Amino acid sequence: MVRTLKLWWRALNIIPKVSREEWERYDPITRWLVAGRSAVLVMTFTSATIGGLFAALHGKFRWDLYLLTTLGLVLAHAASNFFNDFFDYKLGLDEENYFRAKYGPQPLVAGLLDERGVLKYGIITMALAAAIGLYLTYVRGWVVVLLALAGFVSIMGYSFSKRIGLGEPLVVVVWGPLMVAGTYFVITGQWSWDVFYAGLVYALGPTSVLFGKHIDKYEDDLARGVRTLPIILGKERARNVAKILMIGMYIGVLLLVLLRILPFTTLIVVFAIDKLSLAMRAFSMEKPESPPEGYPPEAWPLWYAAFAFVHNRKFGLLFILGLFLGLFLRVPLPGIGR
Repeated sequence: MVRTLKLWWRALNIIPKVSREEWERYDPITRWLVAGRSAVLVMTFTSATIGGLFAALHGKFRWDLYLLTTLGLVLAHAASNFFNDFFDYKLGLDEENYFRAKYGPQPLVAGLLDERGVLKYGIITMALAAAIGLYLTYVRGWVVVLLALAGFVSIMGYSFSKRIGLGEPLVVVVWGPLMVAGTYFVITGQWSWDVFYAGLVYALGPTSVLFGKHIDKYEDDLARGVRTLPIILGKERARNVAKILMIGMYIGVLLLVLLRILPFTTLIVVFAIDKLSLAMRAFSMEKPESPPEGYPPEAWPLWYAAFAFVHNRKFGLLFILGLFLGLFLRVPLPGIGR
């Protein structure tokens, strides 16, 4: 049991490189976590929790709706990863030497699952998310259907949208208004523009991670005619945009604190500046030919994405802590639903 828990924890922290022999020894949950790239699900958890804490700050929190909404969003994100791998493979994007197959196991390319297996994982995971969505629709009405449809279109359209430079804008919408403000709505039954704006600030983080990932595989995408936003902008300009996004997270928090949309306790995100400094340094230089001494081997060949992810993870957890402290200290905020 201890070994199994260690495998789960590892899969939740990194996208581990595994051999077929290791895969055969994995339990079903570990296989799901690895194939679903569960390490990145922390971004979805963070978005949902920000929405939940806003509901608590406004005196409208419900544990049952928060837990169900968070679980539904995490499952939908995991399903998106399964379908993304499937469609990229069918479109001929993911091949043995393509970037996606190098930084973690693309289950089809690595031979861990066949097409039917990946689809089964995706369909079952999406069905569980849909079942939760149906219940939440019963509780909150047809608006939940609109939010769920927007999420479904985003999931199914991501593999195609990133070919025309829309992947990054899609992430801003999904990890901001859709998840953060959507979670708040499901819990409270009310729409809040304050929560919408706070969601946009956090969404800059996941967007910077995607920028980093697409810059990391710039040459591979360029050779295959995949037009991500970094391809359209050019590598150097894309690196600068990613830096602006990460700096914008702090400016956004400060602005929302001054506007009394966020409690002053969220300024605790300043303690993520150490990770921001590392990310700024990484994005200011060309990617090295090989991992430098001390660089985690399991993260390579990710470079820009790895630094952006580590920064975003710390920023997001501090953001959550800041909101929780605001709740604990009963920091007064203006009315609900502005």
